[in-house]
Formats: sequence, structure tokens, C-alpha cells
Amino acid sequence: MRVFTGAMTQDQAILFALFALVFAALIQGRWRYDLVAFAALLAGVILGVVPAQSAFEGFGHPATLVVALVLVVSAGLTRAGVVMLITRRFVDAGRSLGSHIAIMGAVGGMLSAFMNNVAALALLMPVDVAAARKSGRAPGLSLMPLSFATILGGMVTLIGTPPNIIIATFRADALGAPFGMFDFAPVGGITALAGLAFVSLAGWRLIPRREEAGSTRDTAAFVAELTVAKGSKQIGRPLGEFYDEADRTGAEVMALVRDGKPRYGAARETPVAAGDVLLVEADADALDEFRAGLKLDFADRRRKTYLEAEQAGLVMVEVVVPPTARIRGKTAESIGLIWRQRTLLAGISRRGRRIAGPLRKAEVRAGDILLLLAPAETVEDMVDWLACLPLADRGLAVTRHDRTGAAIAIFAAAVLAASLGWIDLPVALGCVVIGYVLAKVLPLSDLYDHIEWPVIVLLGSMIPLGAALESSGGTDLIARSLVGVTATAPPWVALLLLMVVTMTLSDVLNNTATAIVAAPVGVAMARALDTSPDPFLMAVAVAASSAFLTPIGHKNNMLILGPGGYEFGDYWRMGLPLEILVIAVSLPAILAFWPL
Repeated sequence: MRVFTGAMTQDQAILFALFALVFAALIQGRWRYDLVAFAALLAGVILGVVPAQSAFEGFGHPATLVVALVLVVSAGLTRAGVVMLITRRFVDAGRSLGSHIAIMGAVGGMLSAFMNNVAALALLMPVDVAAARKSGRAPGLSLMPLSFATILGGMVTLIGTPPNIIIATFRADALGAPFGMFDFAPVGGITALAGLAFVSLAGWRLIPRREEAGSTRDTAAFVAELTVAKGSKQIGRPLGEFYDEADRTGAEVMALVRDGKPRYGAARETPVAAGDVLLVEADADALDEFRAGLKLDFADRRRKTYLEAEQAGLVMVEVVVPPTARIRGKTAESIGLIWRQRTLLAGISRRGRRIAGPLRKAEVRAGDILLLLAPAETVEDMVDWLACLPLADRGLAVTRHDRTGAAIAIFAAAVLAASLGWIDLPVALGCVVIGYVLAKVLPLSDLYDHIEWPVIVLLGSMIPLGAALESSGGTDLIARSLVGVTATAPPWVALLLLMVVTMTLSDVLNNTATAIVAAPVGVAMARALDTSPDPFLMAVAVAASSAFLTPIGHKNNMLILGPGGYEFGDYWRMGLPLEILVIAVSLPAILAFWPL
């Protein structure tokens, strides 16, 4: 780093102006953040403050690679049913609101510690909304606590949130060694526990209550057939246990079909046998959760063979049948849907009307909504062949409950190897991705669909700009200004000021961009004070992740804005005391575990 000793240089002035323009554009929100960051990078190259030969090194930076790989690994854990396995054991819509928030927050915090916190919220949000619907309360009373809980949980491990990844890799560049997988755990864990306690005990009471507290898209209730396969662990269980599971997931068991004859209102004591078919009514998400939780099949063994070759890449798609559709007035069996298109008719929605007979023999009518199980690679061709109209894509991936153990084992082995220092984290995560493809947890065809490319462009663009600011002495200038404000105070006051400034930036900017800018400032402040850089880097990691005042500071806050029915000014009511609590708890923890 070149130490700043005189007046601001021309390069520093240009870089400060570029960052000011980036911040202003991000706050205004008129243009997408990846376009803003990439335009700023190109401007830096043209103006000569970013070397052309290193302009795109950020796209190959370890932080960028780790963020991309974490998103893919998160998708694999979801597809394999790991997340569903956890939520089924801990989530109960019958609990009181405070207990529900505490349990959901704990589950969200645990998940976001080992997967991207945005992905963790995306997985749990439908569960939380469904629980609110069953309890007859507004989803806005629990969605904000859930969002904050997943943000807090991401502080615990290296891979929980992008700022931690950035801080770790910056430490490797600045000090020669990165932070390890669980180096963030002492400070992040204490902070997360304190934050979760506040959110579940008092924070949710600060959320404004409104009559119209958000809404979700109405989903079709499908009538579906689920088969008890030969050798299934469900054989011999009383039917009443299936009714209980259906109530918990939001599904309804309409009948037990045995030997082709439906038994409506079958007794709860009736034992389930191999080959039995459950006639179930539910929306697509609840249907998949009910099926995966009980390890049932969508089709009998003979038709299942058509799907097995494509099973890793199966998706569920909802289509509306127009009058001109090929399948109108016909059955799925008569048009050869399963053997021509490798597609199974998994459910039919017909405005609440009962559908007689097996689904494959049911005559499809105009206006029906069909739930189809199809190979991901050919789903568009299949829909065109049927001449049906697809509903909005909601990412209805089919849960692979038979791959849950493999997904957990592969991921745990990689985390252990990275934690013990046997291999670098990017390599470990890359091995997880390869393992998930080979184990058919994730289909190769949609591997890249799970990477959030705008975030990758943001990282790849901001990292060279941050490096240029550091090499020009700009970060040293900022650090000396902050140190100058606290010149007569103890060093921990400078640490406090750094946290406040970083947290304020994170509330109005992308937390990734905030970490990139604040990390070198923290190191420069430590050197100016002749103290260890580690507590300053840890302070930046915690503060950059603490974006609780606005919906624009973190993607999780933005995700819940519509479904929760929130207004822009609702967040600070719970967010401000939470941010104060984070500083009050994390600052002493940093000083204890990472002494100055």
C-alpha cells in the first residue's frame, strides 16, 4: 500500500468521484447495480486509474468464485431435500407467533450459516407464508424477523454471506493468510444469538400491524395421485398418520385408492399397503413437500421407468389448457404423454370439481390447469407440443429425497476438508458441485441457472476498483481521517467509528460493495494505530452484514417487501434497535476474541 502523506492526488480524486457516483446511483436505484458497477470499472480503465491489464481480474478472484459456488451448492442442498428435512422437523403452524418466530429464526439462522443467506430466506419464506395462512394472521408479522434472522445467521461462518468471503480473501491479500471457515463463529455466533433473541422476544412487536399485510399469488389446488412403492417404509403405517402429515403441509388426502377402487373417507386405522395410491389435493409446493416427506412416488413402477433416466433434471411446470390444446378432450394416456414426451401428468386443477378415475385416464378440459413432471431440458418443447400456456415460472424443482444422504455427506466432507486446511475453500466447493452432478443431485443442464450473475458482475467490477483505491493511497486517506476524529480516544473508539460508518453504508448500499470498500480502510486504520488488523476486519464483516434499516440494504429485506406488505419506513422500527444491539454485543466480543 502506498501511504498517503500529502494532498489528494489526481488518481485519488478520480476514484473518490467514481465511488461517489456509484453510491449515488445505487441509492437512487434507477439502474441495476451490476450495470452501475461495470460502467464504473470501464470508466476507471478509460480514465487511467485502473490498469487495463488487471481490469477484469476481479472475475477470477477467489471471492467471486466462492460466491458463485455457494449459490450452486445451496441449490443442491435444496433439491436434495436437506432444507425440507430440517423445516419438517421444526416448523409447526400451530405454535404461538413468538414461538413460531423463534423456531423459524433458529432454523433460518442455522441454514444461512452454511448456505447463502438469500437462498435460505427464499427457501423458508413460502413455509412462513403458509404457516401464516394456516394461523389466520398477516405474513408481515413474521417475514421481517425471518429475514433478519437469516442475515444474522450468515455472520457465523465464512460461506454464510458474501462480506465474510470478501473479508477473508482480503486478509489473504493483505496479511498472507485468509480467515478460516469458523474464524467468524465466536463473534458472529454471539452476535447472531443476541440478535435472534431480540427478534423473537421483542423485535416482532415493533412491526406495524395492518389489515392488508401483503399477499401471495393464488396458486392452483391440484388433484394428484401419489403411489406407495414396493419396499416403502410407509407400508403398514395407519392412514391417520398420512392425514396428519397432510394437515401439516397444507395438503388434503381425499381418498385411498386400492386395486383401482377409491375409498373416500377411509378409516384412520387402515394400514397402507404396497401399490396403494393416495388421492391428494394441494398446490404444487405443498404437494412436493408432502410427497418428499413421506417418500412417495408420482407414478407407478411401469411409468416411473420412463422418468428414471431424466430424474435428476425433472421439474414441475403448471400449464393452462386453452381450447386449441392438443390434449383438450383427450387423456394423457391416449396422446402418449409419458412415452412420447417423457412427461407425467402429476395433477389436475379443475375449479374444485372432482375428477373421477385415474389421472392418466381423465379427459382434460379447456380451462384445466395441469401440473406436469417433465425433463428440464425439454420442458419448453413439451409445452409447445401440447399447445398449452405455461404459468409464470416459480422454480418448481422436484425434490430428490433419495439423494438427501449423499448431498449431506458430500457437503460435510468438503466443509471438513476446508476447515482442516487440507484444500482451499474454492476447491472444496468446486468438488461439492462436481459431486452433486455425478450423484445426480443437480442436473448438469441447469447448473449455471442457480448462479446469480448480477452479483458476480458486481463483485468482478468492484474488486479492481477497490484495489485501485487502495494502491493509490485512497483507503489510507480515509483511514487517517477516521483516526484523526478519534485521535485522543482509545483505539476501540476508532473501531466503533469504523463499525458505525460501515453499517450506515450497508443500509443504503449493497453489502458486498460496502465490504469491498471498508475492508482496506479497516486495515489502514489498524496500521495507522499500530494495532492488529484482525479486529478491524472482523468489525467490517459484522457491520457490512448488518443492514436492517431499509429494504434496499440487503436482498433479503427486498425479498419480503411485497409478500410482507411493508412500507419503506417499516424496517427501522425493528432494525434500529437491532443495529444498536449488534454493536453493543459484537464490539466487546471482537475485543475479547481478536485483541487490539
